[in-house]
Parts: sequence; structure tokens; C-alpha cells
Amino acid sequence: MSVLLRSVTELCPVYSPFFGSMGITASIVFTVFGGAYGTAKSSVGISSVGVMKPEFIMRSLFPVVFAGVIGLYGLIVCIVLFINVNKSEYSLNRAFLDLGAGLTCGLCGLASGMSIGISGDCGVRGAAQQPKLFVSMLICLIFSEALALYGFIVALIMAATGDNSCVATASTSSSS
Repeated sequence: MSVLLRSVTELCPVYSPFFGSMGITASIVFTVFGGAYGTAKSSVGISSVGVMKPEFIMRSLFPVVFAGVIGLYGLIVCIVLFINVNKSEYSLNRAFLDLGAGLTCGLCGLASGMSIGISGDCGVRGAAQQPKLFVSMLICLIFSEALALYGFIVALIMAATGDNSCVATASTSSSS
């Protein structure tokens, strides 16, 4: 069993990993909540379609697929943040960036899941009654999914940038 020895300084306090871990938790918890809500809400519409027109059930599964992808965004961000937290040097600056990245991905995923659930429920019911609405439903789902994708991209940028140094550097600037 190996023990991770961290350097503890003013820039890298012992509690820094707590904030990074909260980012990891927020990322997976909120994206899974969003995906679960989107799946549950759109499943109500799919069940209704199954009673009215059973031949449309397979076409009605798109909202469930879109909602499931949201959880994958959270999982990927969790893995990236976990790699950051498990480094021997973990600055408070890096920890706050990781917390922000987790919250960004998680809350965008939650909003996206809610949007997918509501538009998916109404969309599959409407498309069962009027098949011309199917393309409109897909466009609504794509833009709803894009909300989670935006949060995912911003979270990856936040996780990849920032200073993780535990040593203060003196910057010298020359003025003319």
C-alpha cells in the first residue's frame, strides 16, 4: 500500500483536496440527477405512446439516449478531476478550479436533463399524434443536450488550466 505524501505550504494547505473532491462529487451527482430526471420524465411520455401507438415506441427512445449521455459527461469530468486531486502537489488554486469545473459540468447537466425530460415527454406524445413533429422534437433534444455539452467543455478547460505550484514565485516586471 502506497501513501501519497503531499507538500503542505501556505499555497497547498492540507485541506485543498477537500475542494477538489467536492468538485468530483458535484460533477457526478448533478449530471446523474439530470440524466435520471430526463429519463424518468420522458419515460412517462414513452409509456403513453406505447398505449396509443405501439409502433412508435422505438422512435420515442431518443430522449432516453440523450439523457443517458449526460451522465457520461459527468463521469469523464470526474476521472479528469480525480487525476488532478491525486497529485503530490495540489494547490488551493487548483482545488478551487476543480470545484468550479465539477459544479459547471454538474449543474449544466442537471439543467440539460430537466430540459430533455420535459421536451422529450411532450415531444414523443406530440410526435405520436402528428408524425411531422418528430424532427422538431429531435432539434429540441439536440439543443437541450448542447447545454450539458457546453458545461462539459468548460469543465475540461478549467481542469486543464491553472497553476498547481505550491511554491510562490516572485514576478519581476520592468516598466518603461
